[in-house]
Amino acid sequence: MKLIIDIGNTVSKMVAFRGDEPVDELRAEYGQLSGLASFGSRYAFRSGIVGAVRDLTADEEEALSRLPFPLLRFSADTPVPISNRYRTPGTLGRDRLAAVIGARQLKPGKDLLIIDAGTCITYEVVDARGNYWGGNIAPGMHMRLRALHEFTARLPLVEAEGVVPGMGYDTETAIRSGVLRGMKYEIEGYIKSMRSKFPHLLVFLTGGDKISFDTNIRNSIFSDRYIVARGLNTILDYNEKEIHASHLTPMNYET
Repeated sequence: MKLIIDIGNTVSKMVAFRGDEPVDELRAEYGQLSGLASFGSRYAFRSGIVGAVRDLTADEEEALSRLPFPLLRFSADTPVPISNRYRTPGTLGRDRLAAVIGARQLKPGKDLLIIDAGTCITYEVVDARGNYWGGNIAPGMHMRLRALHEFTARLPLVEAEGVVPGMGYDTETAIRSGVLRGMKYEIEGYIKSMRSKFPHLLVFLTGGDKISFDTNIRNSIFSDRYIVARGLNTILDYNEKEIHASHLTPMNYET
């Protein structure tokens, strides 16, 4: 068993993996890893990996330090099973790269577009040969809704849940429809553009934000909420194999 820890901007996810498949999950709010000790004692974990998109809090560091098994810290220097063509790998979000590797683990040898709709919407492209070419970052749903309120004098803060007409008939529906339909058209535009370059492109969608697509688009998208965790799990496996093959001590492990 392996423990996969994905620390995001708003939520941290702890996922237990048996081989290549997730079997259990625990979530914690920003700044803490509450429940990690009890979750860790529930299974016989032999190793783990943590990927974070931000600096960890003192409480999080303390919780990780108490784990009784080796923990790999995923960093820009960690070997990965793809060719990273990003020009500034040190600034590349760990979740972005892990999502690419997770999608490729599910669909090896394919051209892939991975869309993660969370705090931000990220778009990542990896080709059939395993070359990661980079991607784009855009504001997520709640960031867009907040921005309309915070950067204007009179627009209200609108909830994402509610009626989404084709054209808004009052200020609330105008904002909600503008944001949600704007995201829908944006994502569909990315898919269309990338398929003009990669005719056999496969598309993965993950993240917490729910977007309503037309049937033909929805049926062409793979959805997997464990894409990032799968990628971290694959990275952990890859490094353990490399370490075993070279008889080296893993310098970026914690004990």
